[in-house]
Amino acid sequence: MPGISLDVTSHELNVDSTFKPIRQKRRKLGPERSQAVNAEVDRLLEAGSIREVKYPEWLANPVVVKKKNRKWRVCVDFTDLNKACPKDSFPLPHIDRLVETTVGHKLLSFMDAFSGYNQIQMHPEDQEKTAFITERDTYSYKVMPFGLKNAEATYQRLVNKMFHELLGKSMEVYIDDMLVKSLKLEDHIPQLKECFGTLNKYGMKLNPAKCSFEVASGEFKGYLVTERGIEANPKQITVFLEMPSPKTTPETQRLTGRIAALNRFISRSTDK
Repeated sequence: MPGISLDVTSHELNVDSTFKPIRQKRRKLGPERSQAVNAEVDRLLEAGSIREVKYPEWLANPVVVKKKNRKWRVCVDFTDLNKACPKDSFPLPHIDRLVETTVGHKLLSFMDAFSGYNQIQMHPEDQEKTAFITERDTYSYKVMPFGLKNAEATYQRLVNKMFHELLGKSMEVYIDDMLVKSLKLEDHIPQLKECFGTLNKYGMKLNPAKCSFEVASGEFKGYLVTERGIEANPKQITVFLEMPSPKTTPETQRLTGRIAALNRFISRSTDK
């Protein structure tokens, strides 16, 4: 995947030189997890997202977790590397404000970038610092992987630059989630063309499986947005109703989190 040009942006780590590089020892994985890691490595190699590397100063381990659909998600444990990186304080948009701006808009289009983070390249001098170890070899990322401390800030800075003339008008963007909104039906196609023109200019690709065009409502960052405004998301309501009564502190915390996500739709939910 070609990705965004290095002339436009790249992800820099800015590692604090006072931190000593850490090489994690390879962790033992079960057969299923090892197979998932190997499959992910094959996919990333084919996409040109990683490369083999020798003698890296920093070395991390893959982390494999099972998703809700029972498939495996493979990430890298960048805990040690992240500790050595200063925080990028570039501001992310307030999600509440973004979704509230959709009130009164007749048509909406929701778009998601394809492997969004991987479309941004790692700065060449920082690639080897992202090295990770598997049972087959050691590799480093050529593109920005999920799990790096300031990845969100790098991505938001990019999309703010790309869509600066459209943000707050015909578009809202939160990291790799994009929303085109139109007050008039006849304006939507021209506004989509503006968005697509910008995507094409910068070489950013979309994930068609996660895009919805010319709809009256849709999900944006967990909220159901419509012309009338924000409405309770049926998915969140279903999860809330199906939760068992909490018996432990973590279960109580999860329940509290679910209530917090819905409290704007629940009368007197904040009363003590």
